[in-house]
Amino acid sequence: MGDLNPSADIPTPILHSRFLEKALHINSSTSLIHSYKSIFNGFVALLTNDEVRRISAMEEVVSVFPNRKNHMHTTKSWDFLKFPETVSRVEKVESNIIVGVIDSGIWPEFHSFSDVGMRSPPRKWKGSCDGLKHFKCNNKIIGARHYRRNGKFSRQDIISPRDTIGHGTHVASIIAGNLVSSANFYGLGQGTARGGVPSSRIAVYKVVWTDGSDDIDIIAAFEDAIKDGVDIISISMGKHTDTNYLKDSITVGSFQAMRKGIMTICSAGNDGPKHGTVVNISPWVLTVAASSTDRKIETHLKLGNAQTFVGTTLNAFNQTKFFTLVYAGDVPNTRAMVSGNTSRLCLDKFSLDVRRVKGKIVICDAYNVGDAALTAGAAGMVILSNNNYVRDFMTFALPALFVGNNRDSIEVMTYLKRKKYFWNTTTASILKSNETFDQFVPYIASFSSTGPNPITPQILKPDLSAPGVRILAAWTHNNSPSFSMLDSRRVSYNILSGTSMACPHAAAAAAYVKSFHPSWSPAAIKSALITTAFEMSARATPIAEFGYGAGLINPVGAINPGLVYDANLADYVPFLCGQNYTNEQLSLITGDKIACTHYGNQTSLNLNMPSFSFPIIPSNTTFSVSVNRSVTNVGSSKTVYYAEIRTPPTFTIRVVPSTLSFTNVGQIKSFTLIVEGIMNHMIAVSASLSWISSTNKVKSPIVIFGSYIQ
Repeated sequence: MGDLNPSADIPTPILHSRFLEKALHINSSTSLIHSYKSIFNGFVALLTNDEVRRISAMEEVVSVFPNRKNHMHTTKSWDFLKFPETVSRVEKVESNIIVGVIDSGIWPEFHSFSDVGMRSPPRKWKGSCDGLKHFKCNNKIIGARHYRRNGKFSRQDIISPRDTIGHGTHVASIIAGNLVSSANFYGLGQGTARGGVPSSRIAVYKVVWTDGSDDIDIIAAFEDAIKDGVDIISISMGKHTDTNYLKDSITVGSFQAMRKGIMTICSAGNDGPKHGTVVNISPWVLTVAASSTDRKIETHLKLGNAQTFVGTTLNAFNQTKFFTLVYAGDVPNTRAMVSGNTSRLCLDKFSLDVRRVKGKIVICDAYNVGDAALTAGAAGMVILSNNNYVRDFMTFALPALFVGNNRDSIEVMTYLKRKKYFWNTTTASILKSNETFDQFVPYIASFSSTGPNPITPQILKPDLSAPGVRILAAWTHNNSPSFSMLDSRRVSYNILSGTSMACPHAAAAAAYVKSFHPSWSPAAIKSALITTAFEMSARATPIAEFGYGAGLINPVGAINPGLVYDANLADYVPFLCGQNYTNEQLSLITGDKIACTHYGNQTSLNLNMPSFSFPIIPSNTTFSVSVNRSVTNVGSSKTVYYAEIRTPPTFTIRVVPSTLSFTNVGQIKSFTLIVEGIMNHMIAVSASLSWISSTNKVKSPIVIFGSYIQ
């Protein structure tokens, strides 16, 4: 997640497969075994490399892969989505919807999770909170579990579903938090905090600890969530997927959830804006990018010569006086043999000289969490920008900001050096952050990971976007708002940014749609959200669909989409056949005998998705590609839809047939989309197909791009 950066992947050795329970003893290895007849209900064992090779050859073993860490991806947002408190709801159905949150746990005592006025959990619920220490469920938080198969905990970990970090609490309150008035973060974001489906229930599955989360715990959490009876799963974490879909715990777990009619919503990742960085890319999940709202927060740096610079970060400290300004490279901790070349980065906690830094504002050359400045007693910290990546989601344990661009960084250093040369004192003041209105919204945040899909470019990812910048939501009392152990502050609400915050907005929207249409499949709900999304401008987000997918999520519009592109297990199996898995592997996943009759990426193009992605090898010759889709009428019984195509002049796009006539609800119609032209460049080109009736517009994004784009 952008708001947290746990340690790098550590290949913890584990075995996950009950059928091997008696066959192996604990030893050492780096591999995770999956049996898809008993994909969950795991058994842990450590293996030697020889044992890994032997197990890989056994029946019922689909794949062997490292047990790696999965990284979390870290209110006005609902009003910004035109989703007010007074929105129409089916309260009785919404209160029976259970959202499973796989994350870092929850802080249950907050008003956001009060169960006042709520009935007992729905009868379908099979989970519990039995045997938990220092944690109580209620009629809002109806279930809570925690997982740590390797048994390793730090001093900061609370061994229960209670949230140590804050991330899970934040996510859960965005989805289903109660209405809480006067919520704010030190005066910022003042207003009523609320979740998208405040009547819904929450089931907590804690897999994230202070050092991240492991694949084996994520798989166990999916297993329990499915058995417990959740309706929606939200998981705001992930990692870069191998070229094999079967080697990713979230992909595998969400596939099993899809089989049971449970929709999984995932974050897209925070490694943008580079192409091909999007994660959680399987077609059966909804992958969400982070977009902005019109809430902009700025922090000002004033220099002693009256120059003012607008920087980023959330500075909650209300200081107005000026402090002496020093450069970290000039104040190394020489007693600890630290050089100026090291101290300028402020990365080492003890790299700065306390005698020369205490009570001053220190300028650092690299992003850091602020521990070095705090340890040295600094009054504030300025981090110079050496690139265009803006970390506007950070808060620190002391007054701090990022100087926004290289030019401003140069001017700050020029002021410092000029004054130093003339033996004058250089001073500066870091003012408390203030809120302004962002007139350029919506656009995709620079940190949000982008497409194309690195494994299957024929599947457009991310699917859509949701608010993920400067989101106010509930927080844990076990952690500071800055994540620093040196920060003693404790708050009930915090402001974070990241695709981790976008994901729960989409999860709440999915739950909202399900409350109107309880029988809809995950694919139908996903289609409704994609085809009704608010349009976003490529001027504000030049990477266009690779950044925002279909656009900005529109919960109200999604309850009446008119048509849906539905899909189920029978659709995803041919897709997986096209990824060159063996019949045996697929049989173990699905539980049925599978006989793939063909292989190749054409099956990816024909998967019944509500979006279209065409990777074309650049050439000076004309190409022609066609794909098949089907739509199901979920609107009026007698309706006619006409195709409207927006296409650039360099390509020809047509639909056969161009008119779809429906006589009843539930009727299915098929069509073929044909794209022709010359792909003599590698840039991406945007187009769209909309099916329009007298009451509905069902819009699908189309992207045509050079297949070498990465």
